[in-house]
Amino acid sequence: MIELLIRIYADVQPETSTDGVFLFGQTEDNEASVLHKSIELLKHSYTKQILIIDTQPISGHPGFDAWKQKLVRENIHEYAIKGVPLPETPIIHTLVEAEALMHFARQQRYTSLHITAAPFHQLRAFMTAITAALRIYPQIRLYSQPGSALPWLEKVHHSQGKTYGTRSELIAGELQRIEKYGDKGDLLSAEQVLAYLNKRDSKSE
Repeated sequence: MIELLIRIYADVQPETSTDGVFLFGQTEDNEASVLHKSIELLKHSYTKQILIIDTQPISGHPGFDAWKQKLVRENIHEYAIKGVPLPETPIIHTLVEAEALMHFARQQRYTSLHITAAPFHQLRAFMTAITAALRIYPQIRLYSQPGSALPWLEKVHHSQGKTYGTRSELIAGELQRIEKYGDKGDLLSAEQVLAYLNKRDSKSE
């Protein structure tokens, strides 16, 4: 797990722009992390567009329109912001988003994507994205790009808006979820995710 942590938080980057950067849903408390990172990636041509789950406000996530408006106010063109269709669901969570993204990526014939979440969420988000990719669209190359850091000791809402604590405290909950979902079979193991990264990088050389 330590090796995986280092690889995810200091991932190599592809030589050419990815087809998009996908922003995992965050509460309003943490949205600046992913929005700022997506702007940085787009403006430096590391990616071609910003992908956001196409939903109204739900489960603590402000929704597609709210994030699109904030990006446009930062001089991001509307054509560079694309909604990822989401099947009807009473709630959204990391796995639902990851599966919707992979179905969309396969439909659009994307070959590579950046995956971005708030730093305390990035490990689980990226592991979940790879889990969904290997089940739905194993050919795609996913690259980790953690969101911009925000104050670690600031208290915030997370996880459908139900969890509250400092961003530092939220790390323990994320690790618990990784263990829980791994035991259920909903999440690949650290070894399996590392195997994906090794295969991805050997093909890109």
